[in-house]
Amino acid sequence: METIKVDVWLYGDLARYGGAALTESHANVLLTAPDGTTVRDVLTKLSMPTEERGITFINGKLSAMPGLQPDLDLPLIDGDRIAFFHLKSMWPFQYRHGVSMTDEMDHTIRSRKDRGLHHTYNT
Repeated sequence: METIKVDVWLYGDLARYGGAALTESHANVLLTAPDGTTVRDVLTKLSMPTEERGITFINGKLSAMPGLQPDLDLPLIDGDRIAFFHLKSMWPFQYRHGVSMTDEMDHTIRSRKDRGLHHTYNT
């Protein structure tokens, strides 16, 4: 069976899912997984509930935000880098315009009446 390597970064409170001590601000895990692994599979392997993550980037592209997680079934490829930020991470509103997104996130944002723009999120 073919395998892939996925570089996973966990920030803030999520660092504990990567084995970091409670006092550490981040953790980095290099996962080896079967070809066809999805974001959902990575979360399962880390024992991390998807509801605990806030903003997520895959290879520098926005793939999820609180309440919008169209990336769960996104297949990953060898060398992908995922950054999971905890729900308390702030992302200044002005930086959201023009952000590079995964195709799944772009489609989800465009299909929403509010275009995914909020000043606050309900989690």
